[in-house]
Amino acid sequence: MKQTKTNLTIKGILYITLTICSIILLQSCAKKITFNTSPVVPAAEGTVKLKNDNNGNYELDLNVMHLADPKRLNPSKQLYVVWIETEQNGIKNVGQLKTSSGLFSKTLKSSLKTISSFKPNRIFITAEDNANTQYPGGQTVLNTDNF
Repeated sequence: MKQTKTNLTIKGILYITLTICSIILLQSCAKKITFNTSPVVPAAEGTVKLKNDNNGNYELDLNVMHLADPKRLNPSKQLYVVWIETEQNGIKNVGQLKTSSGLFSKTLKSSLKTISSFKPNRIFITAEDNANTQYPGGQTVLNTDNF
């Protein structure tokens, strides 16, 4: 009889431990969001991985391929800025998107890793003349749906 109670207790503890670990893993999983096809730069493709960190902030890991040099847009711009739209705090500039091409590749790759204390509902990229702009004024080149 003691052996059965011990086995049930161990199984119960393992079940509770696995359940708690599963909940923690599900909360820390990154949500992958895809940018919509752009009428401004149709070849551009991009994704954002969004996840919560241990401090309740939001980690954004943004990657875009085939995004044309902003100087080639009409009208010409100097750089790309990434914005988040939040439910309660409006639109926030989260950083400049840097574009580079590899030595043996013509694929233009852009990326930005950043952290925000604001929960994003939508992410979009505009072409701007100044990285420190507080409001999007340039052309929107990529955006996500609301999530």
